[in-house]
Amino acid sequence: MSAIDTEQARTDKLKLRSTLTALGMLPVLVLLAVGFHLLSGRFLSVNNLSIVMQQASINTVLAAGMTFVILTGGIDLSVGSILAASAMIAVIVSLVPDFGMLGVPAAIAAGLACGFLNGAIIAWLKLPPFIVTLGSLTAIRGVARLLGNDTTVFNADLPFDFIGNGTLFGIPWLAVIAMATILVSWFVLKRTVLGTWIYAVGGNSEAARLTGIKVPLVLLFVYSMSGLLSGLGGAMSAARLYAANGLQLGQAYELDAIAAVILGGTSFVGGVGSIWGTLIGALIIAVLSNGLILVGVSDIWQYIIKGLVIIVAVGLDRYRLKGLGRT
Repeated sequence: MSAIDTEQARTDKLKLRSTLTALGMLPVLVLLAVGFHLLSGRFLSVNNLSIVMQQASINTVLAAGMTFVILTGGIDLSVGSILAASAMIAVIVSLVPDFGMLGVPAAIAAGLACGFLNGAIIAWLKLPPFIVTLGSLTAIRGVARLLGNDTTVFNADLPFDFIGNGTLFGIPWLAVIAMATILVSWFVLKRTVLGTWIYAVGGNSEAARLTGIKVPLVLLFVYSMSGLLSGLGGAMSAARLYAANGLQLGQAYELDAIAAVILGGTSFVGGVGSIWGTLIGALIIAVLSNGLILVGVSDIWQYIIKGLVIIVAVGLDRYRLKGLGRT
């Protein structure tokens, strides 16, 4: 083989790798969707795809916030508890005559406050994010239960119920909000200086500090963003259910959010990842949940299969990225 042919083969190989990297876990998502449709005959129906979008929406919003955090090399285990407390606040405020619509901003503000507190402790007291947010997970769950007197709070006349059950031009409002969240997150991460700082802190926080980046402020921002989006998720959950429960709502949501981010190719050590990958990851989880139900798999086996698929998919993705030196 001539030198020209060798160079051409190397170029073609690099192009192929670049294409595979850009696609990420999208082929897995497509294969799952097609496979479930062949098995059930109903998966790709318009009605079922609308259900999948709704199922993926809240996790997409939580995972978007988690992406900011994990890109800095951190973790936020409290998002499910923040969602529960925010949902409880949303429903309680919705019961106030003439001020029910304030339930949504109240939930978002509550989430922002929780995230800000997490960020402040991590940024300035320099405590490990895992420990801080693990403590928040428990404490905020307790607050959520206290707010509802450890019962389920209902509002059959929820003024913002259209968010959870209505559509915009045939698209569920939940999906519209999730997509808007992804777009805003993409803009912040890819089109602002702040986004560059977030990646820099995740890549090497000490080097970022030496270049003049205010690392504590970046950490404060990402945890505040995670809390804010958890609060938004709480409002979405309340709108979907017309109710909130401090004990059960949001349980293990943090695990689905983390899984979506990692499935999407974001590195646990920080500095590498994309918000579009997170969206694909959240859709994979929703497709798995919906598809397994359609084909009649029992609840017990759903957990086992979902766990194994996530492990295998992430393993394949890491193997694919190894050739690019991005593991």
